[in-house]
Amino acid sequence: MATRSTRLRKLPPRQQPEQQSPQSRAKWTTPLTQILVDLMVDEVHKGNKKKYSFGKKAWKSITDDFYKITGLKWDKEQLKNRYAVLRKQYTTAKLLLEQSDFQWDETTGTITAADEAWDRIIKEHPDAEAMRSAGCPIYKQLCTIFAERSTNGQFNGSAENELACPQPLSMFKEEQPSSESEDEANTEDEQYKLQSTNPSSSVSRKRGRKGIDDVIANAILEMAAASKLKAAAIKQFNDRFSISDCVRLLDQMQGVDDHVYYSALDLFNNPNARETFLSLKVEKRLTWLYGKCSALPSS
Repeated sequence: MATRSTRLRKLPPRQQPEQQSPQSRAKWTTPLTQILVDLMVDEVHKGNKKKYSFGKKAWKSITDDFYKITGLKWDKEQLKNRYAVLRKQYTTAKLLLEQSDFQWDETTGTITAADEAWDRIIKEHPDAEAMRSAGCPIYKQLCTIFAERSTNGQFNGSAENELACPQPLSMFKEEQPSSESEDEANTEDEQYKLQSTNPSSSVSRKRGRKGIDDVIANAILEMAAASKLKAAAIKQFNDRFSISDCVRLLDQMQGVDDHVYYSALDLFNNPNARETFLSLKVEKRLTWLYGKCSALPSS
């Protein structure tokens, strides 16, 4: 009996390797990917991207800001893995749009072409299959992140793609040597050149330029226009689904007790909640409010 008891006490340590760090695998969703893309675009605008890669300081800033926004303490390597996936996605989308049969809709993010064109390109490049149904909504941002730059500050690639991918002003600034990130950048440059080699590269041509002044002026105008459109869209949304409209309708409702009433006021700080409330039929609003407000912590 003593021998059997001793053997049993030796078994539990074998189960210890099953314990894994919660950070061992990053589970990416569309919103998380969008946050990462926005942070990388911001670093490009700041001029913190060297050729095809970010330096150590830029990656630290991206990693720190990603944690502040999402609460997910993923390390640099996990974010760089996603960066590599996005670069492959950009290469595939760029390959498609270099073909005259394919067009990208900036509003919907879809890539459209005839079925025959899709069948032909997918046969040659199977990775394009995913974009047939999902498109590439973030293609414009991927252009900002991954577009190639030559030594004279101009961008290589077809004229069509340069029109579709306006570049930030900071990308035209003269590069300053950085010993801290140069080795890392050069290593990733070599990896990118190997990964991005494809048959279409032989047909790429440089777009004629009138001068660097014209390019900078166009970039400034496009960034200003994008900023105005974003501000106008936010204002239009807030005007359409305003807090005052929600409160007015709440006051008109019968059978709303004080707890639900004051909880609803807090709920209306959420733009999505306001849109849902105002979009519901009148008879559905009270039931929806009780369901939502009962889930809120009591003040």
